[in-house]
Amino acid sequence: MAEQSEFDYDLLVIGSGPGGQKAAIAAAKLGKRAAVVERGDMVGGVCINTGTIPSKTLREAVLYLTGTYQRDMYGQNYRVKQDITLEDLLARTTHVIGREIEVIRSQLNRNGVDLLHGTGRFTDPHTVLIEGGPGGSRTATSEFVVIATGTTPARPATVEFDGKKVIDSDGILHLDQLPRSMVVVGAGVIGIEYASMFAAVGCKVTVVEQQDRMLGFCDDEIVESLKFHLRDLSVTFRFGEKVSSVEHNALGTVTHLASGKKIPADAVMYSAGRQGATETLDLAAAGLEADPRGRITVDEKYRTSVPHIYAVGDVIGFPALAATSMEQGRLAAYHAFDERVNSLIGMQPIGIYTIPEISYCGYTEDELTQSSVPYEVGISRYRELARGQIAGDSYGMLKLLVSTRTRKLLGIHIFGSQATELVHLGQAIMTCEGTVDHLVDTVFNYPTLSEAYKVAALDAVNKIRAVERFFAPEMKQRTHDDEETLGAPNVLNPAAG
Repeated sequence: MAEQSEFDYDLLVIGSGPGGQKAAIAAAKLGKRAAVVERGDMVGGVCINTGTIPSKTLREAVLYLTGTYQRDMYGQNYRVKQDITLEDLLARTTHVIGREIEVIRSQLNRNGVDLLHGTGRFTDPHTVLIEGGPGGSRTATSEFVVIATGTTPARPATVEFDGKKVIDSDGILHLDQLPRSMVVVGAGVIGIEYASMFAAVGCKVTVVEQQDRMLGFCDDEIVESLKFHLRDLSVTFRFGEKVSSVEHNALGTVTHLASGKKIPADAVMYSAGRQGATETLDLAAAGLEADPRGRITVDEKYRTSVPHIYAVGDVIGFPALAATSMEQGRLAAYHAFDERVNSLIGMQPIGIYTIPEISYCGYTEDELTQSSVPYEVGISRYRELARGQIAGDSYGMLKLLVSTRTRKLLGIHIFGSQATELVHLGQAIMTCEGTVDHLVDTVFNYPTLSEAYKVAALDAVNKIRAVERFFAPEMKQRTHDDEETLGAPNVLNPAAG
């Protein structure tokens, strides 16, 4: 391997999203020379500018202005603001994006990471040409390179996007006005998040999905709860349907389905997958190639087929989450410089910011059943909690999956207010290999939503105890027989069997 002195940098990162930021900063903390290549108008990547931060800020504005969580108390027509406009929703978003960009610039500067403005592409495995920056083109060489370019929305060639009536998920921030009706094509995470937001402000939403269900990786019961709630907000679902074409004119849009149905709406939003942003990288010059969806294959250390080039974040595919990307970036930098590292990335939580939100960690019931793992379910419903009544959330629920053999937590599934915050308590117990008894024995603040853990834990333990009592005489006889056979006491695992 070439000496560090031959290169401009020890680590060069292409892309300043969550994965790229953390990779560069991790390298800098190790005393390495690090730089990030990014277009001037996209500091922070898709996450900050068009993806995670805008959509979650938009959601927060929707929740506040619509008074969604106060309607059980003040009536279904209650709103903080009666005539909500797109400007109302985007005002907070613009403010937060600006602040986040400044935070990122400050973090990179504080850690001595160079920010190289422009679009980067490989000219050889160690060299990146940076074009379109304020100072013209330049090259940068590096011992190690991290590709963190993220993704862009996939756009079917058969659909004419105009950025006003027919848009992709990145185009939400550029709408002229709040549509009264909308067709959302694709029932993945992004599509369902936006569908729930627009439905909450009174937009009539129709979701079209080729599959026969949505969010297939989530717990069935949680998904059914979300579907019920969205239908209550007048969302229409068209599962098993494929869009054949979309027409639009001054009056609006008409979405044609392969089954012959026609759906009129003010706007159509496509959210049918994303494409790795690798087209402009000239990967071949670095000895790399992407799959048909623009994604790059990596090993367990996030190395590509070229050992000194790493890739992290959405560009490598599932789970394509900002939180996971951050950890991938840190791990990639540590692996590159042989720094000792430990990670719990295998126990990552999944957060879906629908209204209401969903979050989970661990296994689903389907996965455990298919693997023949015996488990018990403990459930707590927000309406049974004082805090749930105070918060105005009568539909939320927390579900624990508990091993009947070891009493360890196998999965946590939450639907409702603060789900993405609450999941971390269960995640912490799972990563420490704790048992359901930790939750039973813990004293929680009252009134809180966290108390749902204790209620669900007691529910699961009581079910396990009922089975143990049923077999208690048999267990005692078995113990007695074993003692006589062995001539010594035999301590049985109370959770065995």
